[in-house]
Amino acid sequence: MLRQSFILLSKSDLARRFVTHAPFASAAARRFVAGETMDDASSAARELNRAGMTVTMDYLGESVNDRAEATAAADQYLEIIDRMVADQIDGNVSLKLTQMGQDIDEDFLRDNVSRILERAARHHMFVRFDMESSDYVQRTIDFADRVRADGFTNTGIVLQSMLRRTEADTLWANERGMRVRLCKGAYAEPESVAYPDKKDVDASFMRCTRLLLEHGAYAGIATHDEKIIQATKRFALDRGISPDRFEFQLLYGIRRDLQRQLVDEGWRVRVYIGFGTAWYPYFMRRLAERPANVLFIARQLVRG
Repeated sequence: MLRQSFILLSKSDLARRFVTHAPFASAAARRFVAGETMDDASSAARELNRAGMTVTMDYLGESVNDRAEATAAADQYLEIIDRMVADQIDGNVSLKLTQMGQDIDEDFLRDNVSRILERAARHHMFVRFDMESSDYVQRTIDFADRVRADGFTNTGIVLQSMLRRTEADTLWANERGMRVRLCKGAYAEPESVAYPDKKDVDASFMRCTRLLLEHGAYAGIATHDEKIIQATKRFALDRGISPDRFEFQLLYGIRRDLQRQLVDEGWRVRVYIGFGTAWYPYFMRRLAERPANVLFIARQLVRG
């Protein structure tokens, strides 16, 4: 119930206006969002690099229906790539296709994203297409397939184990040699397309993890669930799968102790760094994912 409430609030304009103007909100959000500027994100990324982790940079934003705004978001990604190269940041970028104009026009979307992919390819940088709600899954997969056919092989997608279709999508990605970040999912979905029970989401996650590790391209196992992380490590060790064949991916500001532990054990770790002024939906989904995040915000309220 709490999870669903935060997911619904992430879509509410009234709640967004209240939270983004609340005195505590910016300080609380900084637990999960690196900041609003590229300077903030670069500083966070370089600190993580020094700790032995790679990063993926996400300029937060989604559901853009204005051409000028979508073009500006694409321009921002060009600046991010250039800045990462200049600052010698070990990382890649992640973006949402709805931020690039997916709901405006397909040709416009392709033009925007192609500019980013060309700049990234020039610097041997990978670009991940984030996955959004189930309404966008097939459209995102189809788009990723088309740009790869255009020669942009520096791309990959995200799949969500909460969706019933994801095992089949994992097999499809493996056949294409497409890199996948596997996560549980953070959107409100009907039972017709998503598993309602956590145990089924977790079982789906492990089925897809095994498929990715044994038969897929370089995989990102994106979870903070220690039981799943331990099961993934056991599976890799039992099957002789080298730690350089995949990586664990964790979110900025969440389970920093776990991030360090995995690095110390010799596993590859990438941290997902979100930044920018459009942080509200991302922030609310982080609260939806873990009750501990809600407790953190409550402490901020008590402190005043």
